[in-house]
Amino acid sequence: MTNPIYLDYNATTPIDPAVAAAMRPYLEGGFGNPSSSHWYGTEARKAVEEARAAVARLIGAGLADIVFTSGGSEANNYAIKGAALGLRDKGRHIIASAVEHPAVIEVLRWLETQGFRTTLLPVDRFGMVDPADLEKAIAPDSILISVMHANNEVGTIEPVRALADIAHRHGLLVHCDAAQSAGKIPVDVDALGVDLLSIAGHKMYAPKGIGALYIRPGLRLEKQIHGASHERGLRAGTENVLEIVGLGAAAELAMRELPERMRHARELRDLLWELLSDALPDARMNGHLESRLPNTLSVSFPGIEANTLLSELDGIAASAGAACHAESVEISPVLKAMGIPTEFAMGTIRFSTGKFLSRADVESAAAQVVAAVERLRPAGSTAVATPGEGEEVRLTRFTRGLGCACKLRPQALERVLRSLPPVTDPAVLVGTETSDDAAVYRIDEKLGIVQTVDFFTPIVDDPYHFGAIAAANALSDIYAMGGTPLFALNIVCFPTNRLPLSVLEDILRGASDKAAEAGVPIIGGHSVDDPEPKFGMSVTGRIDPAHIYTNSKARAGDLLVLTKPIGLGVLSTAMKRGLASASATAGAIAVMERLNRRAAELLHEFDVGAVTDVTGFGLMGHMREMSRGSGMDMLLHAHNVPLVEDAMSLAAAGMIPGGSKDNEAMVADVAEWAPDVPDLLRVLLCDAQTSGGLLISIAARDADAFVTALRAANCPEAVVIGECVAAGTGIIRVRV
Repeated sequence: MTNPIYLDYNATTPIDPAVAAAMRPYLEGGFGNPSSSHWYGTEARKAVEEARAAVARLIGAGLADIVFTSGGSEANNYAIKGAALGLRDKGRHIIASAVEHPAVIEVLRWLETQGFRTTLLPVDRFGMVDPADLEKAIAPDSILISVMHANNEVGTIEPVRALADIAHRHGLLVHCDAAQSAGKIPVDVDALGVDLLSIAGHKMYAPKGIGALYIRPGLRLEKQIHGASHERGLRAGTENVLEIVGLGAAAELAMRELPERMRHARELRDLLWELLSDALPDARMNGHLESRLPNTLSVSFPGIEANTLLSELDGIAASAGAACHAESVEISPVLKAMGIPTEFAMGTIRFSTGKFLSRADVESAAAQVVAAVERLRPAGSTAVATPGEGEEVRLTRFTRGLGCACKLRPQALERVLRSLPPVTDPAVLVGTETSDDAAVYRIDEKLGIVQTVDFFTPIVDDPYHFGAIAAANALSDIYAMGGTPLFALNIVCFPTNRLPLSVLEDILRGASDKAAEAGVPIIGGHSVDDPEPKFGMSVTGRIDPAHIYTNSKARAGDLLVLTKPIGLGVLSTAMKRGLASASATAGAIAVMERLNRRAAELLHEFDVGAVTDVTGFGLMGHMREMSRGSGMDMLLHAHNVPLVEDAMSLAAAGMIPGGSKDNEAMVADVAEWAPDVPDLLRVLLCDAQTSGGLLISIAARDADAFVTALRAANCPEAVVIGECVAAGTGIIRVRV
C-alpha cells in the first residue's frame, strides 16, 4: 500500500530536506572533534557555534545561554534535577502542572525519592492552568515551577508569563518545556519570563536525538553528565556535530517560515475539524478554543475505542488518547486532568498537521475517519470494508488485542471466581477450584465428560492460520486433562461491516482442517456481529474419571517438562507491528498450530503427576497455578526454557504485550528471581502464550524416556525445565 497520510506531527516530524542537506557534509566528511585545535576540529567547532547562534535567535536568547542535549527529555531532566539539586539547601518543594509530559512528571517522581515534595496544579476543562492555583500552591520552601508552553495532546497554550510573574515574585525559578511549541508558534524566553526552557529537535523538522536547554545568564545548575569540559563545562560528552548542525538548520528554517507554517497548519487543522464535525455532530473537540497550537486537533468520538479506530484507519497515521483493556480503560493523564468523561476519552484521537501535509490529504483523511466511525458504531453503516484488488487481509489490523494476551488480568479473574458460590454437585470432578481450563463431569464410574470453551482475537494476520491456531488452542484444554475430544462447536464474533464474509470462511476452514487432524467434527456453533473479529471453539470430550490430569497433583521429586517453546506473545506482537522476520513468523505459526494430541497420548504411558497447558498467563503464571494448587515449591532453570526464533531480540525491541506485564505482576507473590536472571528473560518467562505447550510434572525416573518419546512424536523442543522441590507454599525459585 502507499504510505499512510501523516497526521502525527506532534509525535515527530520528518527531517526537512533543507536540514538533511545542511547535515550531509558532516555525515560524509566533517568528522572533526570540536574540542580539537587543528583544522578539522576548528571547522566542526564553527559549525556547532553557528547552530548555537541559530537556536539562540529562534528563542530570543544569548549565544552563551544554549546548551545542546540529546533531546527534550534530557533537557527537562537537566533543568529540573539541576535546579532542584542546586537549590536543595533553600527548599525542596517543586510545582508543575498536572498535564506535563512524562519527561517532566517522571523526573518529579524520582526527586520525590530523594526527599523532595511536589505539587501538581489542576487544569480546567480546556487543559489550562489557573495562575491563582499557583499562588495558593507556593510554600515557604518552594524553589521551582515547571510548566509546558503548549500541551502535546490537546495543544492548549499555557499562560506561562502570568505564572512566571507569580513565581518570580515569590523567588521561584521557572522552567518551561517548549518541545511542542518551538518551531510552531513564537517562543521568546524574555517574553515568557522563564529561567529555563527545553527544546526537542525532532518536533521541528530536525533529527531525533538532539535538543537544547536555555539557561538564563547567571543561573548555575547541578551538572547531570560528568566528564570533560564540553559545552563550557555544563554537559560532558563530545558534541554531536551532525545533529547539532541539523538543529541549527531547523531553527533557521523555523524563523523564516514561521508565519506561513502557522497559517498552513491552522487552515488544515480547521478544515479537518469542519469536515469531521459536519459529518459526525457528536464528535467533541478537546483543548482551548483559541489559545491552542495551530496544528493540533484532539477529537473524541463517543462510543468508539480509539485504538480500534486507528486499526481501522490503515491509511492514516495519528495517535490515540486512551487504550482499552479487558478490564479497564487507560485514559491519558492529560484527558483525566481535564475531566473528559470516559465515554469520550476512550475514543480520543490526536491529529496534528504539518508543513508537508496538503489539503487533499486532509480531505481524504476526513473521509476515511468518517467512514470508519460509521462502520464501528453499532447503528452505523452496513457497508463492507472490502480489501482492495489483490490486497491481502491483515487480520490483526482489525483488533486491538492479540490472542490469549487479552484475557482478563489474572488478579481480576481470581477475584471474580472467588465471589461465585461453591459447586456442591458430587458429579463435578473438576470445577473452578483448581484453575484448570476445562471442567469434568462424571457420567458413571467409567465415563466422564470433559468440556472447555476458548476464543480470542486474531493472533496472526492470515485468517486460515488464525482459525487453525484457535482450534488447536481450544483442543489443548481437553488434551491437558487426559481426555479425548469428541466434537466441537464454533464461537464466532465477526464484523460484517468491516470485513468480507470470505474472511470468515477462511477462518472456519482453518479451524475445520485442524479439527479434522484431531479427528473431531465441528457440528454447530454460535455467531455474533461484533466490531472486532474473535473466534474459538467449545470442545466436548470423554475422559476416564480414574485418570484425570489437573494442575494440582504435582509431587515432590517430580521433574517439570515443557513440550513447546515460549515467546509466542512477543512474536505475535512483532507480527502485528510488521517487525517479525518471515522465518520467525512461520516458525511461531507452526508452533501455535501444532496439536498437543500426541504429547497428551504419551501421558498415559508414564508416571505423570500434574498437567496444564501454557497459554495466556504465561509459563510462570501456569507454574504458579500448579505450584499453589499442588502445595509444592518448585525450581525453574530459566536457561533451559526453549524460546521461539527471535523472541529475545524482539523483546529487547519492546515487542511485549500488556498481558505479559500483567502476568509478571501476578506471579510476584510466588516468584523468587535469582539476581542473575536477565530482565528480558523474566519477561519471556511471563509472556502470554497462545496455543502453547503442555507443562507436565513427571516422576524423575521417567523424565528422560518421556522427553525422548516426545521428541520422536513431533515435540522437538521438549525439555526438562525444572523440578518440584518439596511440599510448601507454592514458591517458584527461578535460577539461570
